[in-house]
Amino acid sequence: MAAEPVAWRADGVPYSERFGDIYHPETGALAQARHVFLGGCSLPGAWSGRPKWLILETGFGLGLNFLTTWQAWRADANRPRLLHFVSIEAHPVGPEDLLRAAGTYPELMPLANELAAQWQGLLPGFHRLAFDAGRVMLTLCIGDVQPMLRAQRFEADSVFLDGFSPERNPAMWSPDTLKAVSRFARQGTGIATGTYDRAVRDALSQNGFQLERRPGLTPGRDCLAGVFAPAWTVRRRGPAPEHVETPGRCAVIGAGLAGAAVAASLARRGWQVTVLDAAERPAAGASGLLAGVLAPHVSPDDALLSRLTRAGIRATWLELERLLEEGRDWHAGGVLERRPEGDTRVPAGWNENGPNESWPASAAQLSGAGLPVDAPALWHARAGWVRPSRLIEAWLREPGIEFRGGAAVSRLVHGAAGWQLLDAAGRLLAEADRVVVAAGYESGRFAPTLPLQPVRGQVAWGRMAEDLALPATPLNGDGHLIAHVPTDEDALLWLAGATFDRDSTDLAAQANDTEANQARLKRLHPGAAAALAAAFESGGAQAWVGIRCASADRRPLVGPVGDAGLWACTALGSRGLSFAALCAELLAAHWHGEPLPLPANLAKALGTARAAL
Repeated sequence: MAAEPVAWRADGVPYSERFGDIYHPETGALAQARHVFLGGCSLPGAWSGRPKWLILETGFGLGLNFLTTWQAWRADANRPRLLHFVSIEAHPVGPEDLLRAAGTYPELMPLANELAAQWQGLLPGFHRLAFDAGRVMLTLCIGDVQPMLRAQRFEADSVFLDGFSPERNPAMWSPDTLKAVSRFARQGTGIATGTYDRAVRDALSQNGFQLERRPGLTPGRDCLAGVFAPAWTVRRRGPAPEHVETPGRCAVIGAGLAGAAVAASLARRGWQVTVLDAAERPAAGASGLLAGVLAPHVSPDDALLSRLTRAGIRATWLELERLLEEGRDWHAGGVLERRPEGDTRVPAGWNENGPNESWPASAAQLSGAGLPVDAPALWHARAGWVRPSRLIEAWLREPGIEFRGGAAVSRLVHGAAGWQLLDAAGRLLAEADRVVVAAGYESGRFAPTLPLQPVRGQVAWGRMAEDLALPATPLNGDGHLIAHVPTDEDALLWLAGATFDRDSTDLAAQANDTEANQARLKRLHPGAAAALAAAFESGGAQAWVGIRCASADRRPLVGPVGDAGLWACTALGSRGLSFAALCAELLAAHWHGEPLPLPANLAKALGTARAAL
C-alpha cells in the first residue's frame, strides 16, 4: 500500500492534494493540538490519578495530536498507568512526512523517531504500536472511517474529531459518522474539534453531546468542546461480565509462550500474577524449542490467517525489540519462504511501487541463500528466528509476576472468595480472583468444553562445524531450516523439521521422524541437506520432541470458560511465537474494556464462544 503523498508549501505548511486542504493551520500543529484537542478535553488534568485513559481520534494525519498527547502523558507525574490512543486514517502518509511534520518541534522529535521506527506494513485493518514499555498504545485503524468505527469497541474518555474540513471531506463529518462516534461515548466523555460547522454542531447535539463554543487559534475561527451528557437514558449494554476496574490476583496455569505472555500483559495493568507449572522451570514443554521461525502466513486474498499472523507478528516484534538482545536471543534478518514449483502468486498488498513486508524474493536473495535464482519463493522482511525460552524468561521477569515451578495443578475450586488451585494431594498452591488456563494440550483438563488436539512435533538439530556451509537466512515452506543460532557456550546450532503428528503425546524420539526431517530438508534446500548428510548418517543429528496444542479450526482460543472468572488462552498450535503476545493483549482488552488490538470480527475468530459451534 503506497504512502499518501504530502505537498509541502513554501511556508512549511503540509497540503493534501487529494482533499485540497491543509493538514494543520498556519499557527502550527503543536499549538492546535494543545489548544483545541487537549485543552478542549481538559487534558492532562482530566486523566490525573486514573488507571487508564482511552482516546478515540478520527483522522491521524501527520500524527501531531498523538505525539502531543504522548508528550503530555510523559510529563505528567499523575498520569494514568496506560494510555490508549485509537486513531482512524484512510490514507496514511509515509514515515518521512511524519518526521518532517514533527521537525519544527524539537520536543516532539524523540517521540516522532520512535513512531517512525514502527511505521511500516500499514495494510488496511488494525495495527497496534506500543511505546514506553507497552504503557502507551497507538491502535491505527487503516480504512474508511465508518467501517473502522464499526470494527472497534470501547468506551472512550476523550474524542478528538480531526480531519480535513467538512467541505473537503464530508464523509468524515456526516451525520452517520458522528452518530457512530457517539456510540463510543459514555456519560462525561469529552469531545473536541477544530471546526464550528453548523451541521457538525447539530449532529453532535442530536447524539447527546453538550457543546460550548471556544475561541480558536486563528482570529475569527472558533472551535468546539463538550461532553457526552444526553438528556435521555442511553440504552446500551452494561459492562461485560469480564470487565474489571481494579486489578487483583490472577493465577496462570502454564509457563510456556501463552502463559508468560498473558502474565506480562496483565502485570502491566497492575495485576499480581502467579504463574504455576508442573515443571521446575519455564518453557519446559513445546515452547522449549531451541529456536523457532517467526514468519507470517500470506495469501493473495489476505485470508483470515494472514491477517491474524500479521497482527500477531507486529505484537511479538515489539516485545522482542523491547526485551531481548538481537543477534543472540533472536535475529531480525528476514525469512525466505520457498513455494511449490509453479506457484507465482503474490501476497495481498504487494505491488511494484509499494511493497508490503512480504514480496517475491529477488534473484540476489535466492542465490545468496544457495537456491536457484528461478525458484518460486517469497521474502518476508519482518521475520527471523527466535529462542522462545528467552522471551518467556523475559516476560516472567516483569514486575508483579511470581513463577512457581514444580506446582502441578490438579483441581480448581471456586468459592465466594475466588479460586483455589490445588495439587493432587489437595494442597493449596495458589489463590486468585481469576484463573487463566494456558497449559497447552493439558488445558483440556481444566476447560473440557474446548476442542483441543495434541500435535506431536519432532525437530532435528545439531552443532555447526566451523566449515559447515548453511544459509544465514532461515528458510520456511515444506518444513524449515534455521542455522547459525548461538548458544550460551558460543557454539552455533542448526535446526530442521518438523513433523506434525495429530493426537500423539509420545515424547520419545523416533528414528523414522529423523529420516522424514532429512527428506523434508532435501526438498527445501538440497545444498543444506548435502552439507548435513554426514550429521544425519553418523548420529550427529539429535532430536527434540514437543507436543503442540491445536484447536479444531487451527486458530487460538482466547476467552472465558464458563462465567466465574475462568479463562483460556491456548491452542496456539505451531505459531506460538506469532500469536502469544497478540492473544495476551486481546485477553487483557476484554478484561479491562480497552480498545481491541484486532477488528471485532478477527477478535471473534479467536474467541472461545466458537467452540460451541
